[in-house]
Amino acid sequence: MRKYLVVFEKTKTGYSAYVPDLPGCIATGRTKNETEKNIYEAMQLHLEGLLEEKIKLPKMQAVSEVFVFSS
Repeated sequence: MRKYLVVFEKTKTGYSAYVPDLPGCIATGRTKNETEKNIYEAMQLHLEGLLEEKIKLPKMQAVSEVFVFSS
């Protein structure tokens, strides 16, 4: 089992998502749920493509942290 960080961003038309450790692996959707589904499918295809090309799957290196600031 592999884990990868997924970054979601709100856009004017919905959401976008990308995986820092899988360059080029991106997805969009009108809702966050739709975007989650789309990025999961994109990740599956991306990883399957790497395996077909006999490219070693990258390990997760990206990390995330949330900082809260009070005004």
